[in-house]
Amino acid sequence: MVKIKTDGLKLSAYRIRKGLKSSELAREIGISRSTMSDIERCNANPGPGVAKKIVEALGIGFDDVFSIVEGE
Repeated sequence: MVKIKTDGLKLSAYRIRKGLKSSELAREIGISRSTMSDIERCNANPGPGVAKKIVEALGIGFDDVFSIVEGE
């Protein structure tokens, strides 16, 4: 099984640099504020579509905040 793992601290830092609150980023990409918070705190793994929307909204590369983990 393949999962997307998040570096929550880097994700938060990129979001803050972009001048967005987590609720604003969540609204922009179409997820709930609590889901965005869970992703940043590494309590939830985003699916590929959500991960893509996050990196597009922040203008960063996938590898800047996410990694692919197999076998977990």
